Amino acid sequence: MTDTQRLVSVESQTEYSVTSGATETRIFVKFYVEAVRSGMIADLGPERLQTLIVLASYMGADGICYPTQWQIANSLGIKRETAGRRVAALAEYRWKGQPLILRERKRHPQNKTWESTLYKILPISGLRIFDK
Repeated sequence: MTDTQRLVSVESQTEYSVTSGATETRIFVKFYVEAVRSGMIADLGPERLQTLIVLASYMGADGICYPTQWQIANSLGIKRETAGRRVAALAEYRWKGQPLILRERKRHPQNKTWESTLYKILPISGLRIFDK
């Protein structure tokens, strides 16, 4: 994907206070005009778009993130169960026939309860993180 086809980017900025010595990291999600012109924003709809933005705020440079459903729910201002449904809807969504995210759920080896979920935001999403 070339720079002119970029749809969304995520950037981080770390600030250092010379007076207190504290650092603060901020995450910025930028939408490019092509995200609208391509129809992706309209097709995603508000709930899937919000969920994608929240997942993006947790992802690393490799596109992988591990937020809990509680973290996702708190970030969206919704119940945990609703967050689970939203993530499932985003995982089922297809843009140009391809998924935007992959979701891999892991079970505890002994009691078989759900232990963790890994999310990977895929390149088809047009979402880039920490581009130079």
